[in-house]
Amino acid sequence: MLQKLLSKAAQTRIVKRRSQQYRDLMRQEAVIGGQLFGPVPPNVRREFVCLNKRTWVWHEEWFDGNGGYRRMTTRYDVYPYGVFKAQDGQPYQRLTADEAAHLCKAVQLYNLQVKTRLYRIN
Repeated sequence: MLQKLLSKAAQTRIVKRRSQQYRDLMRQEAVIGGQLFGPVPPNVRREFVCLNKRTWVWHEEWFDGNGGYRRMTTRYDVYPYGVFKAQDGQPYQRLTADEAAHLCKAVQLYNLQVKTRLYRIN
């Protein structure tokens, strides 16, 4: 019985450690993605990250000229029949051809940067 409890505790620690490692990698990927289009200014948080096979998120936080805190999150969902985006809780909209081309370029840059900078894959 004691052996079972110890085994269960060890398994729980392994799962927690792997979950934390996954979250850490996602955070690092998001930071790299936020730097795709140039340096991030001081006091600005900018992230771009792939959540799963079809979902991408662009997130920014900053202070405007009046010192007010601002943030914007755009979620992109990619389907075989089109790419849709939703910003800050608004309804989904289909991307225009230009927006889809920009997203495609961002995804390509993201994949290249994450593979080479984070995972050291050439």
